Amino acid sequence: MPISEVEKYREFLRRFRLLIGKNPNLIKIVLSNIFTMRLVGNKTHGDLAEVAITEFINQYMYDYKAEHIGKEKFRSKEFEEDIKVIDEIKGLEFFISIKAYGHGPLQLSTDKKFVMFPKLKNFMGKRKVVSGNNEIRKILESDEFKHLESLNILPLIYDEERKKCNIMVFDFEKAKNEVEFIKLESEGRNRKHPVFRFYNSSNEYICEVRYGGKEANALQRGFWTNTKNAERYFDSLTDGWVDYSDNEALIILFKYALISSEKGHDRAKDILYKDILKLRRM
Repeated sequence: MPISEVEKYREFLRRFRLLIGKNPNLIKIVLSNIFTMRLVGNKTHGDLAEVAITEFINQYMYDYKAEHIGKEKFRSKEFEEDIKVIDEIKGLEFFISIKAYGHGPLQLSTDKKFVMFPKLKNFMGKRKVVSGNNEIRKILESDEFKHLESLNILPLIYDEERKKCNIMVFDFEKAKNEVEFIKLESEGRNRKHPVFRFYNSSNEYICEVRYGGKEANALQRGFWTNTKNAERYFDSLTDGWVDYSDNEALIILFKYALISSEKGHDRAKDILYKDILKLRRM
């Protein structure tokens, strides 16, 4: 029987967790370097996180190889993934989407085809609230929502004020099992369109679907959750929050690299690779 995309990704996450559990300092170094890029620009860290995690897999996860897809190939189309991963032992490949977000709202899908919001609108009709897990599960398992089950999203979450970070994976299956209410909530602060929010039986927030039509920007559409408000629906691969620090030496290295020659880059590359080999031995 063929192995599903979900199973491939879960096995990868198990191996990833095992590696960083045995080598916590390794992931701390990588995450510190990624979030240091915020000193260069507020959005720089997101793009470089894709590059960093790709190389992390290549250098430290011995049975896996990864390739950074880049933006030109997929971003203008229907795909949301950033990295192609190959399980070299089993000969399997799958894709991962890297999300580097601050602690709070987290977009899990842009819903580029704009199918989720209309589906919920038709389902709700004139009702503002719908309750009942069985009825709501049918919606979450419908064709319009089915893609959420196989979205291999790896969120790197940072709390800049506390200088802490976390790798948190949203548990969509748990969300489906525990959702009890859908509420249509009107426009609010910094939001011009209504939103459908999902809650459990204790009226605790789980996730939401935002508008997503032509009038909506990237922050106003798609399937979202919140790492603060829905923390119980996340699985932490780092086993909780990890301290990180800005790497000032990395910023200086980038400055020098941008105004130095390729020959200089080659020499620096050799020095950095020796350090990687040292970390691998450790």
